[in-house]
Amino acid sequence: MEKIRLIYLILILFCCCQLSAQNKTVTGQVTAANSEEPIIGASVVVRGTSNGTITDIDGNFSLSVPVGKELQISYIGYITQYVKVPKNNKVSVVLEEDSKALDEVVVVAFGTQKKESMISSIETIKPAELKVPSSNLTTALAGRMSGVIAYQRSGEPGKDNADFFIRGVTTFGYKKDPLILIDGIETTTTELARLQPDDIAAFSILKDATATALYGARGANGVIIITTKQAKAGEAVVTASAKWGVNTRGTIDYDYIKDPGEYYEAHYKALYNQLRYVKGLSEGEAYAQANKNMVGNTKENGGLTYNVYSYPENENLIGMNGKLNPNATLGRVVNGYMLYPDDWVDEAYSSALRQEYNVNIAGGTDKMQSYGSFGYFKDDGIVPSSNYERYSARFKGLYQAKKWMKYGANISYTHSNSASLTEKYDTDLSSFTEGMAPIYPVYVRNADGNILTDLNGKVYDYGTATAQLGLARPNHPNSSIQSSMLNQENRNGNTFNGNAFVDITFLKDFKFTFNVGTTVNEIRYYTTTNPYYGFGAEQNGTVTMYHYRTTTLNLQQILNYSHNFGKHNISVMLGHESYKYNYAELSASKKNMFSYWGNHELNGAVIDGSSAASYSNDYNTEGYFFRALYDYDAKYYFSASYRRDASSRFHPDHWWGNFYSVGGAYLMSKEDWFDVKWIDMLKIKFSIGQQGNDNIGSYNYTDRYNIVNSNDELSLSFNSKGKKDITWETNTNMNLGVEFELLKGKLNGGVELFYRKTTDMLNWFNVPLSLGYPGYYDNIGDMANKGVELELNYIPVNKKNFTWKINLNLTHYKNKITYLPDEKKTTVMDGHGGYMNGSRYYGEDLPINTWYMKRFAGLSEDGLSLWYYTDKETNEEKTTTTYSTGDFYLCGDPNPDLYGGFGTSITFHGFDLSTQFSYLVGGLTYDYGYAGMMGNPTATSVGNRWHKDVLKAWSPENPSSTIPRWHFNDLNTTGSSDRFLIDGSYLNLQNIQVGYTLPDSWTSHLKIKNLRLYFVCDNVYYWSKRKGLDPRRSISGVGTSGKIAPFRTYSGGISLQF
Repeated sequence: MEKIRLIYLILILFCCCQLSAQNKTVTGQVTAANSEEPIIGASVVVRGTSNGTITDIDGNFSLSVPVGKELQISYIGYITQYVKVPKNNKVSVVLEEDSKALDEVVVVAFGTQKKESMISSIETIKPAELKVPSSNLTTALAGRMSGVIAYQRSGEPGKDNADFFIRGVTTFGYKKDPLILIDGIETTTTELARLQPDDIAAFSILKDATATALYGARGANGVIIITTKQAKAGEAVVTASAKWGVNTRGTIDYDYIKDPGEYYEAHYKALYNQLRYVKGLSEGEAYAQANKNMVGNTKENGGLTYNVYSYPENENLIGMNGKLNPNATLGRVVNGYMLYPDDWVDEAYSSALRQEYNVNIAGGTDKMQSYGSFGYFKDDGIVPSSNYERYSARFKGLYQAKKWMKYGANISYTHSNSASLTEKYDTDLSSFTEGMAPIYPVYVRNADGNILTDLNGKVYDYGTATAQLGLARPNHPNSSIQSSMLNQENRNGNTFNGNAFVDITFLKDFKFTFNVGTTVNEIRYYTTTNPYYGFGAEQNGTVTMYHYRTTTLNLQQILNYSHNFGKHNISVMLGHESYKYNYAELSASKKNMFSYWGNHELNGAVIDGSSAASYSNDYNTEGYFFRALYDYDAKYYFSASYRRDASSRFHPDHWWGNFYSVGGAYLMSKEDWFDVKWIDMLKIKFSIGQQGNDNIGSYNYTDRYNIVNSNDELSLSFNSKGKKDITWETNTNMNLGVEFELLKGKLNGGVELFYRKTTDMLNWFNVPLSLGYPGYYDNIGDMANKGVELELNYIPVNKKNFTWKINLNLTHYKNKITYLPDEKKTTVMDGHGGYMNGSRYYGEDLPINTWYMKRFAGLSEDGLSLWYYTDKETNEEKTTTTYSTGDFYLCGDPNPDLYGGFGTSITFHGFDLSTQFSYLVGGLTYDYGYAGMMGNPTATSVGNRWHKDVLKAWSPENPSSTIPRWHFNDLNTTGSSDRFLIDGSYLNLQNIQVGYTLPDSWTSHLKIKNLRLYFVCDNVYYWSKRKGLDPRRSISGVGTSGKIAPFRTYSGGISLQF
């Protein structure tokens, strides 16, 4: 028995030794490659088993591992690694960040979703991919995302933000812009342009109903969501950047007459032709009279007033051959002053500097993280009295107070100062400088040709008989570049944005979120007219003071439920949202200023302008919403949402609207039977839904009156007509799409078909003035947009030290008004019932904004302009030389057929090169600039600049020309007609950027983790159908006359991280 016990004991000891020999304790540490900090909570398991542990606060772990087994180390957002256990049983693991995994999380309405589960049409882009060369994010979006058109109307600093349309023009309404949210707070494109690009973590465009329905009325035209950066746990990371650049005029000029002599020759020819062929003078008489009238002071006779050439007294400026006198020399002394022509554009525009500095700090622990940033931006404009300066700061914090409670706050503040021009058509700098004949001087010179000076610097010619030169300029008298230098429009703005949230998790699957957000945006600005020259001189200067304030308050209560049942995953959200908006304005003016440069307050002037005014406006919405998401085995996805919304913009009987969306997606590539090696991912998705739109302004459901003074008694005057029954505009959206990844990630993209029908469209409707009011807002009809989007991203080369990427997107869509009620059909054109509004016609089965104008019919036998009209008796189409008797016709579609963008980027051993293009194909635009330079000189247009094409005008020697004869006082030669409609297609080279990131070995001893130097050119060049035409700045073909064009910028910068 004792022997048996001994045998058993030996066997047990042997087995224990064997077990000990098969398992060993392995210790190690897991760190992050990007920060070199330990990763807390990383999963460490024996590969192929459930035996594992997680790393502690220092990233350390200890685990018993069978001999010969590998360790599997993983953490969210990092690439999983498999490690063999070394002989010393100690491992050190460095996890690399998984950019692809991070990209799979997409910001959506009130939360985030994995990209693979997305049913909605949502497109995302990172700021780094935009290659933003300046502080303005909005202008960098043009051509980067399918379905989105970004267009920039003005180039003035502080006013140079771009506007957006998503999937075309979808409404007639008062406001067509998408909803823009920065960390959940509604903002404008102006405020988006002021956001520091370095603060942005993600940028999403929500395009279909399943993506935007939960935002209710405010998201009817699409939603743009910007998420700012959030710190991660770990050692603080400091990022700093600095940019310096030069702004230059980026306009491509029309091919206009620049030579003074050539201009006089053209003007003489117009006068001669009228005198010779209309008034019947002989050649000699017409020659003498044309020379006399041209340099005379009577504009009714074609007098230019200014003669800037000197020539013998017994000779004329223009010879019998119609050419400049060979004895003529530039410069002529009149009244003791030298008349010498200047290039008004060159004198008005100049190069200017811009600079920007940003720094941000991010870091924290596993419980608390914080992000802070500060930025400064200074942009000097390329025209006088034009600049913009901005200070901005942001703080964002997150705290895990309990296992079940997390809260955070995000606060930003922006202070700005700007000076700008008013940009009113025909009265401000860009209008009259670019339309001034090349014979007029900008400055007053003495008899020796030297520019005179006074207390305000150089002396400018204001072109009036009472001014220093004593000459009345027919083109823009009493105007000067100096007016834009002395007259001021200065703005001082302060914007505060703040939001806070608390998340409470309970019963494992439930989470309640309370969000509160507020904005306060106030602008105080003044405008002045100077007391020295021009219109303000008679009043000794005027000052007008304005103060605007916009405040918003947004409250959200959201309950989320998520649960997994095996392969079934369900997520449900219930929520309530209220939004309150208030706008308040105060303004007043005075004249006779005490100190023009020292005091711009109202108390600095003494004569009341009798224009004091103030008003405020409120707008409120409230909504209850629901969303349910379900997927089975991560292959089949379904969603449904519902929102009940109320808007204060309608009568209480019509406050509430009900809107919905449903959708589904099928991730085909996850099926077991799917075995196509070159297809990595293939998903099909479909959605349909309805939204409401209330963007018509406030109080349009009731008649409005002004309170006026009637002999110091209260009185009312009618202001505008209301319509009680006005109600929600409804948008029904359908979306069918395919997403794919091919060739092991080399090619990815998507194709989407969309159809959007807008019913009960909100728009202004004109009525005869005999009714006592011009019109009213109403629900006036239905419209449909349908089209296709394509997005492609290709990586031809992806190696360690060499990467080449190509991107392409395009959008094709067609627009049509499908229904108008009979009472809105005030006329019928070509079988299309509808109504006209200026040069546009809104009719059934026609695109929105269809051009409606006279049709140019070419030239008569003697070179006069012809226009079509329809004989009412015979119904025949005939022509007439009388503009007023020509009929109006439908003249084409201003909407583009195709738009998008493409670009490429290359990185090679630390160097990077990128470029981006945007393009638009089709759509008719009206070339106002060209039309303004093609008009025959008349008594009201003497001294205007001319295009060189006027030199190709019809004449007996040139009878095949399509340009009307060149006669003085031939009226309406450039009257509004389809003659000046032109294809609005363009190709725009947005930017070119080259950079170099220094190797870590060069910078690590300085504790710098990343240092990059770069150079970029923005707004490089564009090509259009006519030199000088810039169709990029409008989506409806209306042109942008009177606006400062976007400038070209050359910038260099440095960014570093430590």
